[in-house]
Amino acid sequence: MALVRTDPFREVDRLFQQLLAGPNGARSWAMPMDAYRKDDSFLIRVDLPGVSPESVDLTVEENVLTIKAERPAPPVSDGVEAVITERPYGHFVRQVFLGTNLDTENIRAEYEAGVLTLMIPVAEHAKPRRIEVTTRPEHQQLSA
Repeated sequence: MALVRTDPFREVDRLFQQLLAGPNGARSWAMPMDAYRKDDSFLIRVDLPGVSPESVDLTVEENVLTIKAERPAPPVSDGVEAVITERPYGHFVRQVFLGTNLDTENIRAEYEAGVLTLMIPVAEHAKPRRIEVTTRPEHQQLSA
């Protein structure tokens, strides 16, 4: 397996984030993510609505891909009182553990319409390859 989901308690985390939100509603939030295999690559799509592409920071260290971003809080005006605040904003981080069979040197990233798409190619050494079978005279055969 090349990608490992590291968020088994997402709903519990979401609940704690809501409970620990500051008085202005700012909190760290999770990014919904989908991952797919397409040919010799993995695609990761992360929803980042309202995030400026300049605030997205991607790093890879060892086999851990870290995605950081910020969605700024809406401007506050005098006389405006929030009635419902369900749209998350603030700083957030997501880490994805990548298998050693992926080429982390050639990750590509695109951001369009609030969705960050990462393309991570499978490393050459991990791609299936055909091994040729040859025959030799019996006295030159490989021994077990």
